[in-house]
Amino acid sequence: MNVRVAAAKIISAILRDDGSLSSLLPNYLGKVSERDRGLLQQLCYGTLRFYPRLELYLGELLAKPFKSKDLDIEATLACSLYQLLETRIPPHAAVNEAVATAAALKKNWAKGLINAVLRRFLREQDALSEKLASNPVFSSAHPKWLLNVLDKAWPGELDNLVNANNLQPPMTLRVNLSHDSRDQYLARLLAAGIDATPTPFSQTGLTLHQPCDVSALPGFAAGDVSVQDEAAQLAALALSVAPGQHILDSCCAPGGKTGHILECLSNGGDVVALDLSAQRLQRVEENLERLGLHAALIAADALDTNAWWDGRPFDRILLDAPCSATGVIRRHPDVKLLRAPKDIAKLAELQLALLNALWPLLSENGILLYATCSVLPMENDDVITAFIRDADDVIVEPVPTEAGMETPVGRQLLPQPGGHDGFYFSRLKKQAKA
Repeated sequence: MNVRVAAAKIISAILRDDGSLSSLLPNYLGKVSERDRGLLQQLCYGTLRFYPRLELYLGELLAKPFKSKDLDIEATLACSLYQLLETRIPPHAAVNEAVATAAALKKNWAKGLINAVLRRFLREQDALSEKLASNPVFSSAHPKWLLNVLDKAWPGELDNLVNANNLQPPMTLRVNLSHDSRDQYLARLLAAGIDATPTPFSQTGLTLHQPCDVSALPGFAAGDVSVQDEAAQLAALALSVAPGQHILDSCCAPGGKTGHILECLSNGGDVVALDLSAQRLQRVEENLERLGLHAALIAADALDTNAWWDGRPFDRILLDAPCSATGVIRRHPDVKLLRAPKDIAKLAELQLALLNALWPLLSENGILLYATCSVLPMENDDVITAFIRDADDVIVEPVPTEAGMETPVGRQLLPQPGGHDGFYFSRLKKQAKA
């Protein structure tokens, strides 16, 4: 498949809310030539990262919006604008490729429209940019509702958050300490010509100076190392995982934290890995197989504990709750298009319901770690505050990391350029009965 056709199909599906980048992109990577896979990723991630800005340009350039069936043409135009604004592609090449994409999409009627719109943009780019410059959506490349909630949550941090969200994220590794020390694995990387720096907060992390294919990482196939952001690596640390424990990893897919927990157990305990999606559990199984580790994988609704729990209390529970993903927008730029204000309240309801459902499964003196990749207090401190208000056996403990900032009932990490993602943790201990 033509790489720009693939990009148009992916982005138009996201515009119609027919999927996410993480669900759509893998299906199309196999349909384009191997040499075009990097370009397909660049087109999709780059265009979606700046879509709120590109949409404003298109609003000025088009007489009327496209109908749903023609959103592939809008996506083609947006991809071309992204290339013209953010890459070094020659203007004539960008225009010609976009026109050819319309033909490949069997929409010859759009060829003249695309040609006219892009050539007008090239002529009027400076004037259009000046006209739109005062619009905060244009300057930030974030939807207005998201700007408002971020500014309300973190006054004074908005510019830093926007900047971090619009940057490409670093590639960070988690060293399997049961195979190698971090220093030993760093030496192996350097010997392979791959530069990396130890992460400041996770004792298992290394951040690469330049991303690379996992096949280039020494010992990747043997489970010596995994790709995982530094913030996510802090979950096993904050959970105080130790050999011999019976652990629940709920909402576990794609399994990065599951693997880390098992590495910390050194096969001296057991993990139940639960996820609503059987398909997503296949990814967990593949990751664990590469690491040579085993967990009891269960496809079930965490809320329906009667359907899957065997009655044995857990020493540790990781609730990696479904959330807005506002802390990982740089890794999932389609969040800017897929999320809406009404989603946040619904997610907070689900998060609280999950806490209430899983808390009875925790043993006395056990620890539940609530985690999200959100930077919104409504999904974080507000949920925990509501939970402990109605529970009389909860002790809020400090989260054992210096990353981020302490909050009334947890710890908030904001995304850092070149560093960790945005994340939230709250560590809850079950008080023993008198």
